[in-house]
Amino acid sequence: MQEDPDAHIRLAAFSKLDSLTLLNGPSLSWQSLSEGFTVGNTHVLFATAVEGIFKPRQMSGILSIKTVVPKPGGKVWYADQVKDEQIASLDRVIRYSFKGTNPEDPKNRGLRDAMLKRLPLIYFYGVKPGSYLPLYPVYIVDWNPKTLSCSVGFASEQTKMDFLSDLSPIERSYSMVQAKHRIHQSLFRERVIEAYNGRCALTGLPALKLVDAAHIVPDRNEDLGQPDIRNGICMTKIHHAAFDANLIGIDPDYRIHISESLLTLHDGPMLEQGLKALQ
Repeated sequence: MQEDPDAHIRLAAFSKLDSLTLLNGPSLSWQSLSEGFTVGNTHVLFATAVEGIFKPRQMSGILSIKTVVPKPGGKVWYADQVKDEQIASLDRVIRYSFKGTNPEDPKNRGLRDAMLKRLPLIYFYGVKPGSYLPLYPVYIVDWNPKTLSCSVGFASEQTKMDFLSDLSPIERSYSMVQAKHRIHQSLFRERVIEAYNGRCALTGLPALKLVDAAHIVPDRNEDLGQPDIRNGICMTKIHHAAFDANLIGIDPDYRIHISESLLTLHDGPMLEQGLKALQ
């Protein structure tokens, strides 16, 4: 990045995304992303609605790429362009398609330049219509005019400001594992919350920022704990924590059970009404 004239803009974009995800969670709405960010007194866009490969007018190279999940149109929307089983089988990279069929299109040349210059980009990965998981920085590590696609590699949080090509194979593999986990969890969360209409299954609370997607079978179980919508239930964050800690349970007849360790406690309304009253 030291030789990149756009480095200060990229860093400002990363910083803004850090703030947005801290405030709103890992997935961001298109509305929040469309507001862009500022560098000094200059307003810069993250992306546009119509472009998958985006270069702001203030930059010499591309800033972001985007995968869009189409609107339902009567069909289940959560069959993304990259299907779950494809994500699970990925090794170190994700394939990203060129714009159109001409490798020499300026947008596609921008991908090639990003590869040659080892530029850190943002990948806005669509998790549902109008909602994106920002993955950054990512790097173009292969550019193939025959397949009309390129390979997108990831940097880990620990090495996010290093160039991916300078990482060891083990570090690259680890970075891909982290990226796959984030994609899986974001897809899982969006699907489960959508299935429950954004309401906690236990209390009916409809506050999107206060609900989570809990795994019915813990995700540490490699066989059954997959980020599958059938393995999910929408709960508030406190009920999710209690569920994972086996302080709340649900039996096959959908009856809620509260652990004796909670039932014997006596405290304020959160404990009495928010937890014990669910028994």
